[in-house]
Amino acid sequence: MYLTVVRFLRPAAFGAIAAMFAAGGAKAVDVTGAGATFPNPVYQKWAEAYKAKTNNAINYQSVGSGAGIKQIESNTVDFGATDKPLTQDELQKNDLVQFPAVIGGIVMVVNLPGIKPGEIKLDGATVAKIYMGSITSWNDPAIAKTNPGTKLPDTAITVVHRSDGSGTTFNFATYLSQVDADWKDKVGANTAVEWPAGVGGKGNEGVSALVQQTAGAIGYVEIAYALQNKMVYTQMMNHDGLFVEPKLSNFQAAAANADWKSQPGYAVILANQPGKDSWPITAATFILVHGKAANAEKTHTVLDFYDWSFKNGQTMAEDLLYVPLPDSLVKQIEATWSSSVKADGKALWP
Repeated sequence: MYLTVVRFLRPAAFGAIAAMFAAGGAKAVDVTGAGATFPNPVYQKWAEAYKAKTNNAINYQSVGSGAGIKQIESNTVDFGATDKPLTQDELQKNDLVQFPAVIGGIVMVVNLPGIKPGEIKLDGATVAKIYMGSITSWNDPAIAKTNPGTKLPDTAITVVHRSDGSGTTFNFATYLSQVDADWKDKVGANTAVEWPAGVGGKGNEGVSALVQQTAGAIGYVEIAYALQNKMVYTQMMNHDGLFVEPKLSNFQAAAANADWKSQPGYAVILANQPGKDSWPITAATFILVHGKAANAEKTHTVLDFYDWSFKNGQTMAEDLLYVPLPDSLVKQIEATWSSSVKADGKALWP
């Protein structure tokens, strides 16, 4: 805890915090964040470990990217989280600073008795047609073509999608837009779209539950939800035309192509990256804080939490099949904090 106190006292911006220390020593800080369900499993793990080390509580509400953006814009939380990066104009309009926190993979999950994880192979065009409602049975010729030798049931497909504003949907729909012209023209990509078919579940949690409850269902979730719920995931054809499994090394292969410096707000999209090992629906997830901190103590704690997690949470992330950020990117992010996150006009970090 002593190290945390020293870090809090370094910038001149912390007059109020320094006064608190002088009055009776450092006290625990509680901060609240809200947003993307995609990273919730790893944020909860990180928050538990961070509290054990610092006694500071990170209360993260897994409510979806759309809700997280709205809550940070309205100042009802200390940080927001979104899987759809905001544009530079959106960030400037609401005085927000954006940075990536972790990288993960979105997978297709199915409820087909007798089928093992990874046994079914799908390509993006077929998934688009399933979600458009034009492929309605699991023994459809398009599915049979990529699954020779697999006994496919004559079972109706129930499409499951998100019902809430979702960065997972944005990345999924972005991928479908890149691989299927009909999807791009008729549906497109956003946090919420006009779904041509299917039923909706709230959050990755809701989609997982609906797929588990519905024979013949297909859905899209972050890989940690598939693993935690022991769900059947599919292989996917990637940009290079190869079928790949959703595993950490393949998410890392897709993330290796990211050019973070080229995009304002680190707004890199990782869908459909080239490379023989790249998982096709890989995505980064982002954190939003105000550039002019209304509460220096709480905003500093948010930054300290992510600094601690970047440097101490790699194994926890990898255990859940999230890709930790490389050290070079962490240094860029912390330079952004120093230049862009301020209290009373003075740098809030370090």
